Amino acid sequence: MVGDNLPQPHYYAVRNLGGVRERPNRHAWKACEAQVSVGSNPTPSAMKSDVEAAMHEALQQARIAGEKGDVPVGAVVLHEGKVIASRHNERELTNDPTAHAEILALRDAAKALGTWRLTECTLVVTLEPCVMCAGALMNARIGRLVYATADLKGGATASLYNVCTDPRLNHQPKVMHGICEREATDLMKSFFANKRSSE
Repeated sequence: MVGDNLPQPHYYAVRNLGGVRERPNRHAWKACEAQVSVGSNPTPSAMKSDVEAAMHEALQQARIAGEKGDVPVGAVVLHEGKVIASRHNERELTNDPTAHAEILALRDAAKALGTWRLTECTLVVTLEPCVMCAGALMNARIGRLVYATADLKGGATASLYNVCTDPRLNHQPKVMHGICEREATDLMKSFFANKRSSE
């Protein structure tokens, strides 16, 4: 069952206007619920209005990737509550090892805004970013990361590494996880089950 082998929570300082407090970095295991890893808690209405809608768009992108034979991961970039980029994995399609949904969406967002600094943007993705994608979102100075489900084998924002809260780096975006986690997990499980059965 998902979550049986969770890594131990990491504790770290959370930036807060009222001071510094500690918060465990734990994964949420209920669909369409979110936990904030860094920063203050958003209001439920704000979360539903932009992030949840964006996650549904990311899930649709992930389905497209799966239909094309790529691992079903989708990513969306929001700016001022509006989608400015929406992509899915294209490694198999393009034979490009860097063609992860997050990388492609960040590139499109930078083009749309005319700047590589995406500090006012939110990256919404169906799977916890890998090391490469975590590095890319840090370099893009993304303002907030939201992902649906953990990647216990390769996640770099909580599961294996915690790039977004490393105090040695000069940028620490807010991180939320758990929105539509069940849907994203089921999509991944179904894809790999079908892949195994066809081999």
